[in-house]
Amino acid sequence: MSTPELGLPMVVPAPGLPARVRVHEVGARDGLQNEKGTVPTDVKAEFIRRLAGAGLTTIEATSFVHPKWVPQLADAEQLFPQVADLPVDLPVLVPNERGLDRALALGARRVAVFASATESFAKANLNRTVDEALAMFEPVVARAKAADVHVRGYLSMCFGDPWEGSVPAAQVVKVCRALLDMGCDELSLGDTIGVATPGHVRQLLTALVEQGVAVETLGVHFHDTYGQALANTYAALEHGVTTVDASAGGLGGCPYAKSATGNLATEDLVWMLRGLGIHTGVDLDRLVATSAWMAEQLGRPSPSRTVRALSHKER
Repeated sequence: MSTPELGLPMVVPAPGLPARVRVHEVGARDGLQNEKGTVPTDVKAEFIRRLAGAGLTTIEATSFVHPKWVPQLADAEQLFPQVADLPVDLPVLVPNERGLDRALALGARRVAVFASATESFAKANLNRTVDEALAMFEPVVARAKAADVHVRGYLSMCFGDPWEGSVPAAQVVKVCRALLDMGCDELSLGDTIGVATPGHVRQLLTALVEQGVAVETLGVHFHDTYGQALANTYAALEHGVTTVDASAGGLGGCPYAKSATGNLATEDLVWMLRGLGIHTGVDLDRLVATSAWMAEQLGRPSPSRTVRALSHKER
């Protein structure tokens, strides 16, 4: 399927980049949450199992939000037990204490809360102000940490907002600091509508580090709306970031930001990292096969360029 026998991609390391990157796979949650047709629970579970089989070690499984907000993920209680025995990390989203209760009852050991850098998106996504959302998360994070559960903080609209336009770096830094101060173990900086460019990525990461945020606590979550996701990822790698969110097959969007298109495809990310000599532990052939299988389940071709290229070679 792939081209290792031809020595492709040719491995040419670049100076100053990390030796290893952890791929935070979001396809089973962020990738599927906006699908109009209901994806059967058994298909989701098989998708997660195949992703684990491809070497991904962090696979976001589902979200314990109220079913009326994200109907696609209404089967969280049914899905999680089907995959809980996998030897990988399976973070889940929890919007509030009720969501945390549901996750902890099933044995979840990694949870994520989701905040916004802008007031407009906080209102659209959480029906709260930024400060009200942070106040809601405080007991969630405190209880999770008391239970020795790892907490990730998602921060949306870090690089631009469809209602407000540009987002000042200081505004993003303020919310990041609040999430870390309440106990989050790591943060994911979201380019929710895909408008970031590499210089903007460097500017924000510099601002965060200057305000005492350790780069080791940061991950990046780029959407490919304007074809910038890989370029932005490379800029983040140059700045020392070693956690990159990606979605198998390039699936995904955001139900509360209509201009948000697909996530960075995991296969496209792994192809670039392989060429740079950066280790991920991911078997690209198995990952491509998994995304091609999922595309069949969804009844449409994968948006990932690498999936299309390697699947074509196989045929």
